[in-house]
Amino acid sequence: MGATKFLSSSSSQWLFPVSALQYTPSHTTSAIPRERELYDRARGVEFLFRLGVSLQLPISAMYTAATWFHRFYMRYSMEDYHRQDVAASCVFLATKTEECGRKLRDVAKVFYSKVSKIDIAEISDDNKELEMYQQAILATEEVLLEALCFDFVVDSPHAELVDLFNTRQESEELEECAWTIANDTTRTPLCILHPPRIIAAACYILAQHIIEGPQSPSLDVRIASPAPSASLPTPPSHNLSSPEASRFAVDYFEFNEVDLAGVAETLNIILEFYAAQDLQHSASHLVSVAAIPPPAISATRERLYTTFNYDSKSASQPSVSSNGHCGANQTPTSSHGGSTPGKPQPKAWRSVINSPK
Repeated sequence: MGATKFLSSSSSQWLFPVSALQYTPSHTTSAIPRERELYDRARGVEFLFRLGVSLQLPISAMYTAATWFHRFYMRYSMEDYHRQDVAASCVFLATKTEECGRKLRDVAKVFYSKVSKIDIAEISDDNKELEMYQQAILATEEVLLEALCFDFVVDSPHAELVDLFNTRQESEELEECAWTIANDTTRTPLCILHPPRIIAAACYILAQHIIEGPQSPSLDVRIASPAPSASLPTPPSHNLSSPEASRFAVDYFEFNEVDLAGVAETLNIILEFYAAQDLQHSASHLVSVAAIPPPAISATRERLYTTFNYDSKSASQPSVSSNGHCGANQTPTSSHGGSTPGKPQPKAWRSVINSPK
């Protein structure tokens, strides 16, 4: 099984209890409701990924940038620093630390193009507006560096998923589903609430349940401690080859009770996020996923997500579907030779939010 991993002091300083989301600068100094802040975080990260995809960055760089984005807003208010400026600065910094360098001018051109909705080919190098976007990136980057305390290290759940896939052969369908869910988690603050292995396990377990169908073991059974008896009757449509298969991720990471509580909370937040989408219209493919019963959690808390009703035209639209496939809305391939993580090779990065502003 997988070796027990411990968070470095650098990583652990960036993990917060869920209750901390009630006391972010956006809420305490700017009186922005938590629901609105989470909504704008999701939109900001989607914008960040759109920049990264256009710049042909590897998923590792985009996940790092998204994590910095969430860390930044634990120290600064969204009222003081616009999410698009912060997203662009996170992307630019990630191109330097993740060894996928891009020129400031090129990042600024993509930034300008996305905001102004003009063809990037129409933006000349001597464009005065382009200079303003470059300055905005640099000015925000200074604040970003201060907010991060020059701590650039980010571990991703994608790397943990690679370890799981390398240890146990799974269907391509399950791997792609788990990978997509991991991408979707960047729109939530999970990266500052739980360590990567907890998030990876939750993505893997949820993907298993989605692929195997509603008659397969529940999420509660999959993360129960101790493991349910293997002699319990199995539903006829159970697709697992053995009782241990449904608990592979839990056993692989050798989770204790505290870890399992973290997995349960992570699953709850992911399902809340999916359920908050426009299930009646643009996100109808999520109806079955949103209906999956979440695992029980020991501590009571308010739901982080209810519905994204601030702007129906730009509402979040995750793309994982009830059969494990992603929706029709796809963002162009974002790996482009990126070697970390190395498996699976993503065919395409699927957009969660169709039209962020």
